[in-house]
Amino acid sequence: MFITRILYGIAYFIVLIFEILKATIDVAARTLTGNVKPVIVEIETVLERPVSQTVLANSITLTPGTLSVDLDSEGRVLRVAAIYPREKEDIIPFEPYIKGMLE
Repeated sequence: MFITRILYGIAYFIVLIFEILKATIDVAARTLTGNVKPVIVEIETVLERPVSQTVLANSITLTPGTLSVDLDSEGRVLRVAAIYPREKEDIIPFEPYIKGMLE
């Protein structure tokens, strides 16, 4: 059980770093071309613990081009500002890793 959580933690950090690098390139390209259409998206999360939801919100904020605006822990809803409309899986690809690591 403990080893599994450590493995999920390692995978989470690898995916987070990859997503940060990928988003940095995307934001740079969109800024140079002017292809920016800011939106606020409501995302329902499967994470139940407030600490897990907070880690998810902070991970979203660390990724360039997205910003966690609000977190409703009881309703399990995140409000995220993004520079371009995207699917839920593109905004929070690291949710399963956080779930395996902290829940």
